[in-house]
Amino acid sequence: MISPSFDDYPVGRVIETAPVTLTEAEIIGFARLYDPQAIHTDPEAAAAGPFGGLIASGFQTVALGFRLFLDTGAMEGCSLGGPAMDNVRWLKPVRPNCLLRSRVTVLEATPSRSRPDRGAIRWGFEIFADDVLVCTGDITSLLKRRDSA
Repeated sequence: MISPSFDDYPVGRVIETAPVTLTEAEIIGFARLYDPQAIHTDPEAAAAGPFGGLIASGFQTVALGFRLFLDTGAMEGCSLGGPAMDNVRWLKPVRPNCLLRSRVTVLEATPSRSRPDRGAIRWGFEIFADDVLVCTGDITSLLKRRDSA
């Protein structure tokens, strides 16, 4: 099997991920390490809070949404890192036991002028919880090219 490359991602290409269930234990575990606010770590306190219950950290939502994208193999063996994440918006809270999935669209694909072995892809991310759009943002990745002539 040939590894994917920059050349496989024309503008407009859409990649849909498999869904995953985000559990209460995963929300609490992530938040205790990286975003220890009561709305993410304490179900009782969260019930009395502004969201009426426990919610996932927005950082966890972005990280898990990106992980689901990586699990598709879209950047397997061709990623050279990522210089930017822009326009992240958390639109709705993510609750325990929801089904989370991502849809990623190629917004821009720019071959490097100075380094013809690579190019930059700007991906538009949409993250859904139980089929409701909960988070959007753009992530730029540098990918190896297969055809650099």
